[in-house]
Amino acid sequence: MLLLKLALKNLLGAGTRTWLNVAVTSFSFVLIVFMSGFYQGFLEYAQQVTLETEVAGGAYWHPAYDPDDPFTLDDAHGIPPGPVSEQLAAGKAMPILLTQGSIYPEGRMMPVMVKGIPPNQNIVTLPTEVLGEYTGSAIPVLIGAGMAHSAQLEEGDVFTVRWRDAHGTYDANEAEIVSIMRVENPGVDMGQLWLPLGKLQDMLEMPGEATYVVAASGAELLADIGEWQPKPVMFFMQEYLDVIEMKSSNAKILYAVLLAMAAMGIFNSQVLSIFRRRKEIGTLMALGMIRSRVVALFTAEGGMHSILAFILGAIWGGPLLFFVATKGIPLPYDPTEFGVIMAPRLIGVYGIGMILGTTLLVAVIVTVVSYIPARKIAKLKPTEALTGRSN
Repeated sequence: MLLLKLALKNLLGAGTRTWLNVAVTSFSFVLIVFMSGFYQGFLEYAQQVTLETEVAGGAYWHPAYDPDDPFTLDDAHGIPPGPVSEQLAAGKAMPILLTQGSIYPEGRMMPVMVKGIPPNQNIVTLPTEVLGEYTGSAIPVLIGAGMAHSAQLEEGDVFTVRWRDAHGTYDANEAEIVSIMRVENPGVDMGQLWLPLGKLQDMLEMPGEATYVVAASGAELLADIGEWQPKPVMFFMQEYLDVIEMKSSNAKILYAVLLAMAAMGIFNSQVLSIFRRRKEIGTLMALGMIRSRVVALFTAEGGMHSILAFILGAIWGGPLLFFVATKGIPLPYDPTEFGVIMAPRLIGVYGIGMILGTTLLVAVIVTVVSYIPARKIAKLKPTEALTGRSN
């Protein structure tokens, strides 16, 4: 304890040099926590939105369905197997039917993905009930705000939609926008038309068929269902995990630069301190302090930079992180235009584990770089140190 008190006294006595190093270290500490929290917040928000609007409790895919290959859609439809049909009857799942089509708003042609969904479903948080309330003669269509913006469509607009049925015959009819939904998931927005499932099955002449089935949150995802493929929740989350891993790898370069700046300042400060305090070192050794204790004293002085940096970072960075975690930072653009799930306001998620882990990392690095120059003390002789000379 006496050693720590002496180290703190010497550290504070260094004045401006100490506080400059502490300021740089605290900046590095807060920025690392700040960026890590944003990545964690992005991941959690993307997972939440994906679960609520698209994935729920997982899915069962038709064996021919491949979302990355649109040419498989002609064959990717069928009646769900028996065990899945039982979940459908119990309201623990819902079928989705997909087909490719084209729309012609005001003479313009746009390729779209036409999706059929039960209007009365409660599996995902999409306002599909408006599809069942439509009483007009056209095909009721629900689209997202991003799709409405790109196609220049508004609620109540009528346009022609063309599709190809199960026999390969092209057909067309008028469709009407019954509602435009605001959803942060481009996977259920951009380039997609949502129709009542029964209507789309009639249009395609595929009664009772589906391309995939979405299970409700908390429902058991069946494994033995024949040729259909069960897809757990983590299968859909892997894409976001890969993005975060890639971004985190890039961010580690920035973290390394920040930590190197803080470590270099402390290293130089320790080298200068040992050079200027040779007489003090000699006096301590002449009074009986063993070399290892002197080395520990200077190492403790350098290591205490991390403690002071944590305190200073908590003073100026704490309110900043609290504001970002509660209020967020608004984006100046619509994130759906980039094709990724991102909140309109960037919210950081800062857990205790993240803060403690970052604090421990900074403390270890600072202590190590403080010990490296302090090892030189072990080579000093008390008589040489007292006269200001060094070997």
